[in-house]
Amino acid sequence: MKNMSIISIEGMEFFAYHGCFKEEQVIGTKFRVDVFLKVDTTLAEQTDHLHDTVNYQAVYRFVKEEMQVSSKLLEHVGRRILDRIKTEFPTVVDARLKIRKLNPPLGGKMEFVSVELEA
Repeated sequence: MKNMSIISIEGMEFFAYHGCFKEEQVIGTKFRVDVFLKVDTTLAEQTDHLHDTVNYQAVYRFVKEEMQVSSKLLEHVGRRILDRIKTEFPTVVDARLKIRKLNPPLGGKMEFVSVELEA
């Protein structure tokens, strides 16, 4: 029997240059990223070995590296992140990602806009 768990890494904050407007690509803004991974943890629960599960530090590094690559759309950067996580960690059965653009330049006061993707 498989033991399924949800591993979450929430509130990762980055300064990046994503957006369709030229000013966003020049000035940049803050983003917050949450990742939720449905993982088969059966082996890790038995062995207590990091290589049998998802390494949080590696996930953070993948997210950070992909956030540094400028994209017009959050959907694009989000898909790159999810694809990389699923490629690197075969124990990930499903993955969900939420990217928030903090204080977006939309002509009014708002906390954030966001996109959620699944893989």
